[in-house]
Parts: sequence; C-alpha cells; structure tokens
Amino acid sequence: QVQLVESGGGLVQAGGSLRLSCVASVNVFRINVMGWYRQAPGKQRELVAVITSGGSTNYADSVKARFTISRDNAKNTVFLQMNSLKPEDTAVYYCNVEGVDRINGYIRAYWGQGTQVTVSS
Repeated sequence: QVQLVESGGGLVQAGGSLRLSCVASVNVFRINVMGWYRQAPGKQRELVAVITSGGSTNYADSVKARFTISRDNAKNTVFLQMNSLKPEDTAVYYCNVEGVDRINGYIRAYWGQGTQVTVSS
C-alpha cells in the first residue's frame, strides 16, 4: 500500500506562484513515475506533468515554460513549481505515482487526495 500526502495548494492572484509537494509513503513498492494531474469543475482529469525515476519529464502544452516538475528519489517526494499562474490553472491538483510491487511484481498506480489551487484574476 502506498499513501500520498500533498501540500502547497491555495489561493493566489494571476501571475503569482505556488509550489506543490507530494510525499509517498512506500513499503515494498518501487516508484517509477511520479506526476501531477488536475481536474477543473466540469472537466475531465488531465495530465499536468510527469517525471521518471531517471529525471525525464513531460508537460502538458498549457503549462510548458511556466511549471517545473522535480523529484527527490531518496525522499519519495515530487514537487511542482507553478509560476505565472493563470485563472485557467484553477483546479484540484492530484499527485500520482506508478511503480512495481516488489512482492508480486504487479504494476500499480496510486492517487493522492488532491489539493485545491485557485487563481484569481
């Protein structure tokens, strides 16, 4: 079982910055990919950014050059630095981890509880 604890959401004015953090508590699970997704009211959950254990990253076009994802493998922590925030970035942001159960070899994914980000105009 993997537990994810997110922090760093809040209310910010357009043009401002926020930094999200997500700590994964793992036991017999090897994390491969860590990422952030978001869901705005009335919309489907969408990918924001992901990062592999080797440091390769992928971003949604809408956040490129504004958001930066990073991770601390030793602490099983992923960060999302969000700059130049826009009202359309308002959403619940969810942490996601994908990896392998060391016991049975199954590939699994886990979600955090979500943290609200609200950008005012």
